[in-house]
Amino acid sequence: MKVNLERSVVSKPKKIKGLSPLQEIKKNWVLYLMFVPIAVFFIIFSYIPMTGIVMAFKEFNYRDGIFMSPWNGLENFEYFFQSGKAWIVTKNTILYNVVFLGLYTLFSILVAVLLSETYNKFFKKTAQTLMFLPYFISWVTVSAFVYNFFNYEFGIANVFLRNLGLEAMDIYSTESYWYLLLPLLYVWKWVGFGSVLYLAAIVGIDQEIYEAATIDGASRFQKIMKITLPLLKPTAVVLILLGLGRVMRGEFDMFYQLIGNNGALMNATDIIDTLVFRSLMGTQDFGMASSVGLYQSVLTLIIILIANYLVRRYDKENALF
Repeated sequence: MKVNLERSVVSKPKKIKGLSPLQEIKKNWVLYLMFVPIAVFFIIFSYIPMTGIVMAFKEFNYRDGIFMSPWNGLENFEYFFQSGKAWIVTKNTILYNVVFLGLYTLFSILVAVLLSETYNKFFKKTAQTLMFLPYFISWVTVSAFVYNFFNYEFGIANVFLRNLGLEAMDIYSTESYWYLLLPLLYVWKWVGFGSVLYLAAIVGIDQEIYEAATIDGASRFQKIMKITLPLLKPTAVVLILLGLGRVMRGEFDMFYQLIGNNGALMNATDIIDTLVFRSLMGTQDFGMASSVGLYQSVLTLIIILIANYLVRRYDKENALF
């Protein structure tokens, strides 16, 4: 008996049409109801204030207000770029944040992996607590610690150096010290928080994978390199992309509390946020401050789009969008 191959082919399943927006809302109305407070929060505190962007193009005065102040086009941007500070603060902001993000990611993953491989529960909990503690310490307190430790005249470190017959360190007049001190303090404060995120990702890895690797004779180091780190990649990519969203937003609290208005360190430690703060407090130039803020936001958007494009090109599943 001849078989008609064309007719014997298994028929394709019928496509199921997706739900319409109204049907989707009706089906998952509880989830949408839970989302309403978040949406209201962002609309009030994130989207409505965006109308203040017009200040970047105006010569603001209190009498006319934000929307009635005279229009001056790009003069605020010209003042910022002609001041000679634009390149310095942009470079410092980007370089410091890239270094911060890189060290934060590296040490967070390292600490999380080491803690996950520790079997002593008491040591594990103690280490987590001690590393997480700096996260709750304000930069005001940290600045006091640093000042009392490195003060040129009576700081603990300099007293110790003088007792050894060595020359004291004048870190508040020497820029080079801060290239090392600032990343060190940032990692010290944030690595405990970051390690918790990566440790949670490690805990979520299926333990059967490790058991299979153990049966195959894999060592602990091999399991880390072949299982833990590859499976941490999606978490790391997402957190790095989110971190790049702040690459133009400097750690204002950190820089202002540790450095303040120290002119001797300005070229090495001045960032966009501290420049804007001085403009507002010193000259009350709201137009220039707004233009710098818009400049920050546009550059941040460009950086995120480029980074997400590169991730999407090489690993589409881990891209943000």
